[in-house]
Amino acid sequence: MTPSSRSSAPNKRFQSNNRTSSNHHVSKDRQHLKVKRLGDRTGLWQDLYHQILTTPFYKLLAWIAVTYLTINFVFAWIYMLDPTGIENSDGSFLSSFFFSVQTIATVGYGAMYPKTPFTQIVAAVEALIGLLGLSMGTGLMFAHFSRPTSHVLFSKPVSLSTHNGRRTLMFRMANRRNSHIIEAQVQVALIRDEITQEGTVMRSFHNLRLARSQSPLFALSWTVMHPITPESPLFGQSIKEMKDRDTMLVISLTGVDDTLGQTIHARHIYVVEDIKDGMKFSDIMSIEKDGMRVVDFSHFHDLEPEKNPQYREGKTVYRARSKYFRKGSLRRHRK
Repeated sequence: MTPSSRSSAPNKRFQSNNRTSSNHHVSKDRQHLKVKRLGDRTGLWQDLYHQILTTPFYKLLAWIAVTYLTINFVFAWIYMLDPTGIENSDGSFLSSFFFSVQTIATVGYGAMYPKTPFTQIVAAVEALIGLLGLSMGTGLMFAHFSRPTSHVLFSKPVSLSTHNGRRTLMFRMANRRNSHIIEAQVQVALIRDEITQEGTVMRSFHNLRLARSQSPLFALSWTVMHPITPESPLFGQSIKEMKDRDTMLVISLTGVDDTLGQTIHARHIYVVEDIKDGMKFSDIMSIEKDGMRVVDFSHFHDLEPEKNPQYREGKTVYRARSKYFRKGSLRRHRK
């Protein structure tokens, strides 16, 4: 690659700020954007609804179960303050606990019932809490399940190889659902450290221009390409220079699920270690005799070396089966 004015800042200034380590994994994209917040007083209770929606489902079930048992234990202890307040109860804590379970669920078997004013008031309060808890739990479970999600598979590596005579950054995406994503749009942002004219190191964002950023119907796989032209922020950048600047690629995909009719989002992050220079993706598409298209996901992440790399420093060569391309009467072969 030829030098570019975009990389005129001394690379040594970035080496001390290199925070990229070799233990990054593309599937754990959240750890690349995790930030330790100091002086922020926003706690769990100030954004509880968001915390509940983003928590895993098994944790949500555990949280509901613990809350349910805690409330019943508390009311069982309150019922114990009046040992004779529950009819047909032996006065034990276990009887009070199961009476609380029947009351909060509004089951009312009839074997045990409150007979003193104190117990009746406590049972009324507990029944109200049970109704509120049931409605809130149902709403949280529904909101957790009804969130639109995408099952988009991103390739683990990023290919840096020659495409149409130009160095091109490529990665693959695949729709793992049988439904289609319509009006799919993808954006790629380059994040890296840059030095301002005042000598301050700042984290800068650059939107990369893609060969195709929209797809009317995303059904199978999609190879996203960024040609490294002189206008590209990556022009003239080596892998080492990208690493020194702690370069990251943030992928954002949006579209409409044609089954749910809802907008879905997918996000992925690549680091420098994921970029493989001189490697191209293996072919995963094939067509059967009946015309059925087949996608082989077992080779989705596979790379293979470029057989005949046609990129040369400052030169572009187009070849296909040892014959030069022609466009009209022009021979596209520059020596």
